[in-house]
Amino acid sequence: MLLFGFFLLIYLIALIENLLLITIVVLDCQLHKPMYIFLANLSILDICFISITVPKSMNISLTQIRSISFSGCMVQIFLGLTFAVVEFTLLAVMAYDRYIAICYPLHYQLLMSKIKCFCMIAVCWVSSIIYSTLHTLNIIFLPFCGPNNIDQIFCEITHTLKLVCADTYGNEMAVFMCGIIFGIIFSSSVIASYVRIFLTIKKIPSSQGKHKAFSTCFPHLAVFSLFMSTGILTYLRKSSESSITEILASLLYSIVSPIANPLIYSLRNKEIKAALEKLINKIFYYRKIF
Repeated sequence: MLLFGFFLLIYLIALIENLLLITIVVLDCQLHKPMYIFLANLSILDICFISITVPKSMNISLTQIRSISFSGCMVQIFLGLTFAVVEFTLLAVMAYDRYIAICYPLHYQLLMSKIKCFCMIAVCWVSSIIYSTLHTLNIIFLPFCGPNNIDQIFCEITHTLKLVCADTYGNEMAVFMCGIIFGIIFSSSVIASYVRIFLTIKKIPSSQGKHKAFSTCFPHLAVFSLFMSTGILTYLRKSSESSITEILASLLYSIVSPIANPLIYSLRNKEIKAALEKLINKIFYYRKIF
């Protein structure tokens, strides 16, 4: 019951935070900009990502039935990979958005229109679904002889491959190398964007202008660093068997980002704070009327 209460509290906090952020962006016309459209999509992803792991953990804690069907496990792998890769690519796109906004402010409306913004989001989703489908098919037809015990809090591809009663060296290397290659490509794009951003910020004459430019970049940089650090601990750790460190890393990866992301963005963003205050005032105004 203690674990169930813990997972339920975590899940409710993540849902409330992210749904509130989505609501603010949707209802406030002043936030209908690419930066906040990306942010709303990030909150949708966080809700989806935490929903494929924590509810199952809640069910296990309550019923003590520590099992999952093979199809359920494969669905969890597919969705987990999809949402993780979409979030990773979306964070890279958000870095590009900040790069355009700070380095080319006069051309921002032309280079980052709403249509281009939605096209970028669509590309992130489609490419991630294709990537996840290939990796899921890479494991779904392999032979599982048992005992099929996963020492993790959810089905994760590298641990599931350990249950296969066949040579999986090629499969494991495919997962590992794809993670390394795409990780380097997208991380390099984020780093390159921020190098250009910081060089541009250095040229800004006023300290107030520098602070304003940096304050729009810090939340994204913090979210990206958190996502990358927990992801590396979870997916790129090479070990023969599971450990408490890996389980804790998976727990951090699946619950910390969905809770921390809306807080990081909201606490450092004046426009979101103002929109939240406006929404609260509207709610209290309507309550007084009725």
